[in-house]
Amino acid sequence: MRAQINKYFLIGLLAIGFLEACKVSKDTPTPQPELPVAFRNSVPTTDTTSIASLPWENFFTDASLKGLIDNAIRKNYDMQIALLNIETAKLQLRQAKLLNVPSATLNVTAGTTRPSDNSLNGISLSNFLGTQHLEDYNANLQFSWEADIWGKIRNQKRTALAAYLQTEESKKLVQTDIVTTVSKAFYNLLMLDEQMEVAQRNLKLNDSTLRIIRLQYDAGQVTLVAVQQAEAQQLTAAQLIPQIEQNMAVQENALRILSGELPAAIERHTKLNEYPLTEKLSTGIPSDMLSRRPDVKTSELALTMANAKVGVTKARMYPSLVITAQGGINAVKFSEWFQIPSSLFGLATGAIAQPLFQHKELKTQFEVAKIEREQSVIRFRQNVLDAVGEVSDALVKIEKLKSQYDIASNKVQTLQQAVHNANQLFESGRATYLEVIVAQSNVLQSELEISNLKRDQLYAVVDLYRSLGGGWR
Repeated sequence: MRAQINKYFLIGLLAIGFLEACKVSKDTPTPQPELPVAFRNSVPTTDTTSIASLPWENFFTDASLKGLIDNAIRKNYDMQIALLNIETAKLQLRQAKLLNVPSATLNVTAGTTRPSDNSLNGISLSNFLGTQHLEDYNANLQFSWEADIWGKIRNQKRTALAAYLQTEESKKLVQTDIVTTVSKAFYNLLMLDEQMEVAQRNLKLNDSTLRIIRLQYDAGQVTLVAVQQAEAQQLTAAQLIPQIEQNMAVQENALRILSGELPAAIERHTKLNEYPLTEKLSTGIPSDMLSRRPDVKTSELALTMANAKVGVTKARMYPSLVITAQGGINAVKFSEWFQIPSSLFGLATGAIAQPLFQHKELKTQFEVAKIEREQSVIRFRQNVLDAVGEVSDALVKIEKLKSQYDIASNKVQTLQQAVHNANQLFESGRATYLEVIVAQSNVLQSELEISNLKRDQLYAVVDLYRSLGGGWR
């Protein structure tokens, strides 16, 4: 009889092992997105070298900017939250790794029951035990273990691991955003510095012109209208100064807050017109870009989690095998509670539970999980498409902004010469005050415009670096 029981037990274990090897659902593989041979506005190449492989400390050369980025990465509150999210996910991953280990519970109970004297229990206690109450003292360990027959626990582990990896990618994404935002803020400050110099230079030029026109007015050579128009031109240049100072202070405050600090001024020792632009910007090949971008990796991990969720919801529809064991000491008298071995007891059970009718809740959860998996596939494809588009946009901006900057530079040189000539002709009486004012107005706008173009060129380089997957190293 014992041998027969052992045989059935062995067969049961083999059956469980076989079932555990089964997968109740088939994973949807990560789709292979359609990628271009080369990014738009770039030449096809097999060179895998990319600026995105450079750590941000090597990509940026300005010491002040690197100090600001380093400070922001260390102190930014979003980064601190991301790091704490990683710690949370790490704890959950460790907990998920223990799902295959039996759970154990220690129970210690003591109780007494006093039945009615007229009840069957009361009469039995009085007649057979000579007492009116029944005591019970119990101390036991209870173990419970669920066989991972359909891979439910295995998929729960996969979900926890993917969630942990997602927090790592989220931290990379936060750092990339910090690097991008800080560098753009710094470049914007350099542009505002340049525009401040332009405004102050033009204000001095307007002052000089206004003095000459007033002298001519006093001499009766021009009307009051000439003086008023010259004053209006001077006020236009003067109005720019507090406007630029306001923008400068707001940008500095935003940069400090990004670094988790109180609003304050930002030191900078570089001029915008002296800031170098990198001539050679290697993009590598499009497929390498996907492995570097944290947002693409996050969407890929989301698909892994969706696959695991499908497996979990499917497994819940199948039978579950739970084995429990309990053992300890039990007695009806406290004095006999710890008498060994007479007070020892043990119990082992195995239970198979098959869900039958639960208002289609499990079936609905399974179908919803499959739909969510399809959504994850679509989001992954969309993220890849967006990533390729961002790189292409940045390359177009770099190329076209350079052309605009070259044209604007020639325009500024021409207008500066026009202002010089207009002033000389005006002083000799061969040009009107309107020609001088128009020339000064044009050069002011052109010099402001060229500073914007230089900043936008730097922005485009940063966008290319980020869109290729750089910034988190």
